[in-house]
Amino acid sequence: MKNSIPKRIADFLKNYPPFEWISPEKLLLLAQECEIIHLEKNQTLFSIHQNTEPFFYVVKEGAIGLFKRIDNNKIPVDECDEGDIFGLRPFFAENQYAMTATANEESLIYAIPIIIFKPFIAENNNILNYLLSSFASNTRNPYDKEHPGKLLSVNETIGEISIKTPFFQPITYTKNPIWVSSKTSVQDVAKLMTKHKIGSVLIEENQFPTGIITDKDLRTKIATGRIPITANASAIMSSPVVTISKVTSIAEAQLIFLKNNISHLCVTENGTTESKIIGIITLHDIFITQANNPAVFLKWIKKATTAKDLKEVRNKLTQLIADGLKNNTPINHISKLTSEINTAIIGKVIQMAIDEVSEKPPVTFAWLNLGSQGRKEQLLITDQDNALVFEDVSEDSYHEVKNYFLTLSKVITRHLNTVGYDYCPAEMMASNPKWCLSVSEWKKQFHHWITIPDEHSIMLCSIFFDFECVYGNEELAAKISKNIFKDLYKKNLFFAYLGSDALKNPPPLGFFRQLLVEQDGKHKDTFDIKSRAIMPLVDAARVLILDKTISGINNTSARFEAMANKEPENKELFISCANAFLDLITFRTQEGLKHNNSGRFIHLEALNKADKLKLKNAFKPIQDVQSVLKNRFNLTYFT
Repeated sequence: MKNSIPKRIADFLKNYPPFEWISPEKLLLLAQECEIIHLEKNQTLFSIHQNTEPFFYVVKEGAIGLFKRIDNNKIPVDECDEGDIFGLRPFFAENQYAMTATANEESLIYAIPIIIFKPFIAENNNILNYLLSSFASNTRNPYDKEHPGKLLSVNETIGEISIKTPFFQPITYTKNPIWVSSKTSVQDVAKLMTKHKIGSVLIEENQFPTGIITDKDLRTKIATGRIPITANASAIMSSPVVTISKVTSIAEAQLIFLKNNISHLCVTENGTTESKIIGIITLHDIFITQANNPAVFLKWIKKATTAKDLKEVRNKLTQLIADGLKNNTPINHISKLTSEINTAIIGKVIQMAIDEVSEKPPVTFAWLNLGSQGRKEQLLITDQDNALVFEDVSEDSYHEVKNYFLTLSKVITRHLNTVGYDYCPAEMMASNPKWCLSVSEWKKQFHHWITIPDEHSIMLCSIFFDFECVYGNEELAAKISKNIFKDLYKKNLFFAYLGSDALKNPPPLGFFRQLLVEQDGKHKDTFDIKSRAIMPLVDAARVLILDKTISGINNTSARFEAMANKEPENKELFISCANAFLDLITFRTQEGLKHNNSGRFIHLEALNKADKLKLKNAFKPIQDVQSVLKNRFNLTYFT
């Protein structure tokens, strides 16, 4: 009985690195020197700046969160669960801890005496390499200036976010993950996980992901006796599984983990559950890949208490965009991350506004981004374009409900203005009674625009057709979208108007291929890159995608890519349009950041020859795609 506890400790440790490289006899001797620590939920084991202890630690049960401090905010860096080691700083830097370790749930920890363990490091290079790797991935490298390349070279300071960390690099995922069918027994799943030393198994049907089982599922559903171990995998799997594509950036993956409160993502061929499994990535993989954490922005947003706090976050995001462009980060990655953070800011503003009006919404509603925000193309801060839809109510309560949402919208738009999003001069905002409507009213409005088109309604369509629900009840927005596509069926006159509107700005080159500039007004002699170059592509993509009744794709480059897949005979043209669009918004963003404005009006005399040539090369696809529109919608003689 005397050795029963050390024996159980050794039996546990032998299943995990680096202890698996120690002989059973020596591992038992090590186990006899271990201490067992019980932590309640939220109890701290050690704190940042605390002097280091003569131990490192292994999680036996539970989960330990590792945290940094950024601007007095507690920011998660990693989470260690069963078999994970942490607290390695005493091995490499005998001073103070660089992070705080706190139990995220009730936990049991083994404390390994460093003085007893050190001889094993000298005996086995595998152990040394593993400890170095673990230390480098869980802490900032204290030696990178003196010994470059020995550990991960990462800046110790994370209060100032730097784009030089791999925010926008594509994910590195585990290929050929283990998967089973939903009819596999849980016992067999557990055996597979033990055999391959993995923390999850995907559930598939015809190689398409239908669910996932993780260590947590086994602990919470099987170990507790809720479900027998003889049950099928379908009884305990989490479903649907959240999926991403292999070109997803680290930053996007980080945000998806945070938004869904999960620790595993399935990688599929096209990023949906309707394509084959090609890999898996964990939250821990992300933490290892990057040091500075894009989720810091979401944490700042969550902690914000005023619109002025959110303005500071948005200003930091502007610097992030600038650094990304400076380091040649693909503009589509920057756009996606920017959109996610902008959406989080808007969501926080709406929550603040609801608290401010002191009444909960009487019915569900959805906040819609319009225009460039709805297309996820707004990198620089411009004016607001938004709308609100609320669920249908009885005639008796309609005015009271609408007045509530108008009041709420005025507070929201005021806060957004404080953040930096100017009021729309044309009042295309939810605070305008015309754009704060019930579901049925929105259906009638779109039906009118589609069935009785004119120049004014088409102008509104160019803004409102690119809506995206960023807060609230998404089903309300989906009902409107479904009704739009129903109304569009065989509406040749509407498409003639919409196509003609897309031709209102021809390619911006004169007879001698000179760039056409504004002839008068405030911006005389400047080149309007938005109206003359970007919007012709935006408008062309919109009419083409609506004609093909392809829903759920608002982004202009993504629309052209979808058209390329839909029409292989025009693939080269549509891909060139997508690339031209990305080049143009990159150019506009760079100009806007350089001059601290919207980047819309460009002084051509300030451009070098290479920049002018780059602009001109982006215009050829405009001419070609407008020719397609003329032929497809018979617009040659349409007036």
